[in-house]
Amino acid sequence: MSTFDDYLASFGGEPGYLNWAAFGPLAPSVRAEVFADADLLGSGRPSSVALVAERIGQAQELVAALLGADAADVTLQPSSTHGLMQALYGLSGHVIASTGEFPSVSLTLERAAQASSGALTARWITPAGMRVTPDAVAEALDDDVTALAVSHVDFRTGYRTDLAALREALGPDRLLIVDAVQSFGILDDDYSAADVVVGHGYKWLRAGRGTGFAWFSSRARERIAPVLSGITGTVAEGLFVDELPAPAASAQAYTISSPDHLAAARLAVGLREMHDVGISLIEARLAEQVDAVIEIADRHGIEVRSPRERDARAGIVALAPEAPARMAAALTNAGVVMTARGETVRIAPHAGTDSETFRMLDEAIAAYGNETLISA
Repeated sequence: MSTFDDYLASFGGEPGYLNWAAFGPLAPSVRAEVFADADLLGSGRPSSVALVAERIGQAQELVAALLGADAADVTLQPSSTHGLMQALYGLSGHVIASTGEFPSVSLTLERAAQASSGALTARWITPAGMRVTPDAVAEALDDDVTALAVSHVDFRTGYRTDLAALREALGPDRLLIVDAVQSFGILDDDYSAADVVVGHGYKWLRAGRGTGFAWFSSRARERIAPVLSGITGTVAEGLFVDELPAPAASAQAYTISSPDHLAAARLAVGLREMHDVGISLIEARLAEQVDAVIEIADRHGIEVRSPRERDARAGIVALAPEAPARMAAALTNAGVVMTARGETVRIAPHAGTDSETFRMLDEAIAAYGNETLISA
């Protein structure tokens, strides 16, 4: 088999899992490597500990490779929210964000503004359909705006923002801060338009919790104060006592302490697998999987609230049936794992989702439709 075939074959487990936008079951390679690294740490030998610690640099290099960036500008974080905190707590001026953002963005911005003593202000926008478009951003711009904080892919609808167009709307003098949790590793996009990119490996990368990261461009480092800089974020080399060293000149300034070595290992392995396979292949396969979900929904007359154009979406399909709770129950009873939230049922396949899972989805939606007709 080819590397891509091996990758697809690694999506084992029971069929019916369509909830990758919420949590990604750990990849077999991740599970195997983390057990091996845990055994090394169990020895306590300095050489073994140092060997596992090398995973930190490996993860940074792989994130940088997928971003087209320098590894020195990449930091490992406990979560994407930690990365956003590093970015937003160090800003001043007015920062644009949608009221419909995931709380990692909206709540972090609000808390940062509250703690800034007036130096930072959240400028909320409520664009049509909660889609942060260049036009919506342009309408909110003035000389006080210093940055835009936005999700690359909306967690509810799967709408994919155009990073290059957002950069053009913002101009060269404002920062573009991107939460790439729902896109990194599955979209072969150009992230050079952004100034800060944060992500997490526990969904599409199949690497588990604790595998966050954040990249800071040189422009971002010039403008974001390292407010939350800790013991690992200074110019000092090794342990320092009886002194308070300045923050590092590199992105390392936006770190608090040493990363969890096992989390770094999981991230490195998950990233290595996707890097070796090729993000473009993963994106193309995932686009086909999303097409399959939309086709099933259309055939059964279920409204789709996600974009249909491939360049405007990622791996999320938001369905809006007449009775969302009833459909969610029908899917759950059929063994289909998804997320039901409000008026929509969120379906999120991955590149390796198998045909049996789509059959289960099709039959469960058909059963829901028949039940609706009978009860009516």
